[in-house]
Amino acid sequence: MRVVAFNCSARKDGNTALLLRAVLDELETAGADCELVQMAGERIQGCTACMKCREAKDRRCHGRKDFGNGCIELMDTADGILIGSPVYFADISPEAKALIDRAGYVARGNGDMFARKVGAGVVAVRRAGAIHALDSIGHFFLISQMIVPGSSYWNLGIGGAAGDVSSDEEGMRTMRDLGRNMAWLLERTAG
Repeated sequence: MRVVAFNCSARKDGNTALLLRAVLDELETAGADCELVQMAGERIQGCTACMKCREAKDRRCHGRKDFGNGCIELMDTADGILIGSPVYFADISPEAKALIDRAGYVARGNGDMFARKVGAGVVAVRRAGAIHALDSIGHFFLISQMIVPGSSYWNLGIGGAAGDVSSDEEGMRTMRDLGRNMAWLLERTAG
């Protein structure tokens, strides 16, 4: 089992990373090989709809020369994908949106390359907008024909300043439950 997690926050090792790490800890305990990709400081732009990925059919984006293709390659080789985002004005970060649009377009143009992978979103929020942001990530997984595990609550953690989500007991428990459920699902879909 290989799982890649994307921290689509402008803050490296902030609240979003802490939530993702809690999920990954459970996956690693279950034997998964996990990687956390920090998007902070990396350049990723949105899709230009140039259609070259659909012409070339090489599982790559040809409209941009940035961090995106490395992310798409990691997603392609993974069995499970986690996308984590802070909430910005009741939605996901620009980095998360660019990743979703680019990876989604390439995947759909290359034989639905993420179909039947396991995927889950994780959201760090200060106050409001978390469910909408989580839905934005979830829509990517569902239209990509991926399998989405549930948890004991919505996959969100509450905190403002860096590190505050660690004090959200329910949020951290939800992440651990998500990690265990994702590991269970990955074991059953391996093959």
